[in-house]
Amino acid sequence: MTLRFLGTTSDGGDCPTLYEVEETGEILVQGERETDPQHLVQLRDVKETETFVRVPRELLTRFAPRTAKPELTPFREVAHVFTDFKHTAWRLETRRGYATDRASEVWARWQAGEDVTRDEPNAWRRNITEQTAQGKQFGRVRIVDEPMTEGQLFLLTRAPGNVAAGEVMRYLLRSDAERLGLPDFDFWLIDSRTLLRFAFDADDTTLGVYISEDPADVLAACQARDAALHHAVSAAEFAERVRSTV
Repeated sequence: MTLRFLGTTSDGGDCPTLYEVEETGEILVQGERETDPQHLVQLRDVKETETFVRVPRELLTRFAPRTAKPELTPFREVAHVFTDFKHTAWRLETRRGYATDRASEVWARWQAGEDVTRDEPNAWRRNITEQTAQGKQFGRVRIVDEPMTEGQLFLLTRAPGNVAAGEVMRYLLRSDAERLGLPDFDFWLIDSRTLLRFAFDADDTTLGVYISEDPADVLAACQARDAALHHAVSAAEFAERVRSTV
């Protein structure tokens, strides 16, 4: 049977950790074996095949599934949230490239050496301006590699246009993200209530999103957002760092 890693609250690869047995939906718990005799004698109806481990409450709160796994929803069916949201729309961006970028005419012009930083605002940027004018907030943290991939360099070149439209855009090195234990998947967090987790294929094409309002999922996303924002730097500062090393 196949195990799917759910999450861990440990550092350096130590236990405790949660997994899901995909074929049965059961949860496998990895932790330190319970050996305290005073605890063992209080356990009820113990079978010879059973053992017991200790894990922090936070591990179960953050990662144990509480609802049925959501179905994959086409992104176009949730696009309305970027006008309907009430307060905040925040993105964690983790991939090394996106098929939509490579398929755009802007990508072709950028690769040809054209300055694409002065393009007229597209529909996405116009919406950012409209929503932020109402007091709402758009923001994201982009996780990037050292050295940066071609896709990441392209997006860094385009970042000033998003910032000018009103989006708060920050950057974080992948090594720092891994140290902080941030998720390794893309998501949007809408009003700190709804999580839209992206699914991609091997060619970086968006397949859709998994929508969750499970409190554990949303809490984990909020904690990731807070940690990412604390350690990330503005797009302008990061771009200056990149220029200084070229």
